[in-house]
Amino acid sequence: MFRAGVPSGAGLVLMTALAVLSGCKQEAASTPARPVPEVPVVTVTPQTMPDEPEFIGQTEASRPVEIRSQVTGILKQRFFAEGRDVKQGDRLYQIDPIPFKAAVSSATAKVAQAEARLVQARQNLARVKPLLAEQAVSQKDVDDAVAEELAAKAALEGAKGDLVKAKFDLDNTLITAPISGRIERSRLYEGRLISAQTDLLTTVHQLDPMYVNASAPETFVLKRLRERAAKRIQGASLYELRGVITFADGSTYPHEGKLDLLEVGARTATGTRDFRVTFPNPDNVLFPGQFVKVRMVGSVRTGVILVPQGAVQQGPKGPIVFVVGADNKVEIRDVLATSWRGSQWSIEEGLREGEQVIVEGLHLIAPGSPVRPVPYKGGDQAAAGQPAAKAEPAK
Repeated sequence: MFRAGVPSGAGLVLMTALAVLSGCKQEAASTPARPVPEVPVVTVTPQTMPDEPEFIGQTEASRPVEIRSQVTGILKQRFFAEGRDVKQGDRLYQIDPIPFKAAVSSATAKVAQAEARLVQARQNLARVKPLLAEQAVSQKDVDDAVAEELAAKAALEGAKGDLVKAKFDLDNTLITAPISGRIERSRLYEGRLISAQTDLLTTVHQLDPMYVNASAPETFVLKRLRERAAKRIQGASLYELRGVITFADGSTYPHEGKLDLLEVGARTATGTRDFRVTFPNPDNVLFPGQFVKVRMVGSVRTGVILVPQGAVQQGPKGPIVFVVGADNKVEIRDVLATSWRGSQWSIEEGLREGEQVIVEGLHLIAPGSPVRPVPYKGGDQAAAGQPAAKAEPAK
């Protein structure tokens, strides 16, 4: 029997359970829902940007002229200071001229002998011709006189040719600078027997203007041709492109160059195509053999999409970005990030105009999760249409 107003054991258990369930519901109701993360985004806007590819180049003198002797002889004297500037016509070397002076004297004498022989032959012919009509001489005598005159003429021409050669050799015993430029060290010195047209004495380099030689990969050339055809790259034509030099210390050369040569074919060993840019060098700041960066300017690229570098992540198949999709939910997008401009990536494929790319807070999101996008206020205002910094080499 149970007393009235006193709960039994089973009733106590039931009341305790109800009290626990009521407490759990109150605790669950008091726990706040997880807030939707707020993420900074940039809105994709295609832009027209300067197209300025950069290459590694090497400087070269526009006219390196080798100095060789035209005659064989003993080197008697060197007139120039090595490593200095020389002017066209300056004396460089002296070959011993005495044997060549003697050769000129001998050739001059042979010319005089040939001239005397020709005079004698002409006089003999003038005597025998009238006698033939009187039959005082035979036809053979006249023919011999004509042949003698012709032989004398030929001998005189040969002697004059020898004299020209002897004078040429004598004149070339003094070697002068064929151009103005900077001269290298001398490779041979006084007392050395110089072989004609064989021994290299030195080299004179014309330093103004200067060449910068560089090469572009074949894939780059093919891509450029396609982009030109599709009007994605516009502006200066090939030989209207200009070059800007950046030195190894980061400084910029003050004078612009001009593209003046694109090789007809590609190098089979490297798969590259060489080109050359000519730069004025009035102060001789450039010198042969320098490695420099040459940036080609003059054309523009249309439809460029730029996003801050922090927005581009590396996925299992390559670069990816997170975009805000339908219903403000996160989507993963594979992209083709080709190069960077300052601190922004250039995206060629994977994004469309008007899409919102998440820049920060990537640790707070996951594919399919809801987010609340807010405008990105960092330093990379790609969506605002502001020009980025100059193009860096493609990575």
